[in-house]
Amino acid sequence: MSTSARPTRLNAIAYISSQNHPILVRTFGNSGAQDDLKYHYVAHTSLDVIEERVAMGSKLGECYLGHLYSMEDLAVYGWIAPSKLKIIVALALTDAVIKDQDMATLFKALHVAYHQSLSNPFLRLGVSPD
Repeated sequence: MSTSARPTRLNAIAYISSQNHPILVRTFGNSGAQDDLKYHYVAHTSLDVIEERVAMGSKLGECYLGHLYSMEDLAVYGWIAPSKLKIIVALALTDAVIKDQDMATLFKALHVAYHQSLSNPFLRLGVSPD
């Protein structure tokens, strides 16, 4: 009998400004207004953990903050850029092992995507693509 671990599912991504204002909180999957509110809460509670980690001091030049906390069915990871932009990722809890290197690669790609979107003069956040 073969058992295979379920693939890890990305539930939400949040971009938070240096002033701790949400720039974008994007949920994935079948999400309603209740889930959107839940992930805004997750993003805001993550800010407290990020501030604690930054106050304790991290390695010089280290942007990846690692696993911030787990709650109910989520594992929350964080990243803080030198510009103080914060990126928060919420993953569904599974039995799969998530490597820090894989998460750091994901955060680097999200950071690059953020900078590319800032460079797009036609980008309008909060507008439906329809």
